[in-house]
Amino acid sequence: MHTVWKGSISFGLVNIPIKLHTATENRDIKLRQLHKECNSPINYSKVCPICDKEIKSEEIVKAYEYSKNKYVVLDDEELENLRKENEDKSVEIIEFVKLEEIDPIYFEKSYFLAPDSGGGKAYSLLRKSLQESGKIGVAKITIRSKEQLAIVRVYNDTLLMETIHFPDEVRNVDEVPNIPGDEKIAQKELDTALMLIEQLTEPFDPKKYQDEYRTALLELIEKKKNGELVVTASEKEVQIPSDMTDLMTALQASLDKTRKKPTVRKRKATAKKEA
Repeated sequence: MHTVWKGSISFGLVNIPIKLHTATENRDIKLRQLHKECNSPINYSKVCPICDKEIKSEEIVKAYEYSKNKYVVLDDEELENLRKENEDKSVEIIEFVKLEEIDPIYFEKSYFLAPDSGGGKAYSLLRKSLQESGKIGVAKITIRSKEQLAIVRVYNDTLLMETIHFPDEVRNVDEVPNIPGDEKIAQKELDTALMLIEQLTEPFDPKKYQDEYRTALLELIEKKKNGELVVTASEKEVQIPSDMTDLMTALQASLDKTRKKPTVRKRKATAKKEA
């Protein structure tokens, strides 16, 4: 597993040398853009619209646009000095909290933490302490010149670090348009909705889910690669009953549809007991 960062993690006076490994990966299928006439990959050039010419890398500078078409130019040396001042190769756990106190909206990216040479015992100590206390650590880390807030927790006997957004990076929910107020909900509608939720409630098993679009796209690519004729079947038009116009009718229809599944499951379980 590729190491993306090396340093140490500390809580109190305990210091643990660690390596950071990305815990998740993007499995999206990347499609290239080709010139239709000759199937050559398209290249993208950096062109100055004023000078009307292609710009080389050494001619480009970084800048911050503080208002429309007004910039503060920052040279590479200034940025490098600033990066060195703030890039402390350590993760300091600032405090401990309960995981349920942090709303999932804050979570960003996950990394596995592995002990570096000589850090096994201290790593085990932190892992055991987190397990026994039921707490997670809140820490700060700088990755690729960006200071990140993070939490450290135990995941399947491995320490996991998840970067989380700073509060000012989460947009104000009050700015979301068209959120309804307290609508008048009939008790029967609520009871039926709760019954539907109960019928659809299952223990979470991530193995049950897959990216169906990606699977279908890979199959299409494989067929075309092998020269097979690809025919797309026309989808059957879904007939929506004319009476399904109110909320209660839709809820009841959904409930009737899901009621069959638990019945089948119970029969199977009964059959096993009898056997």
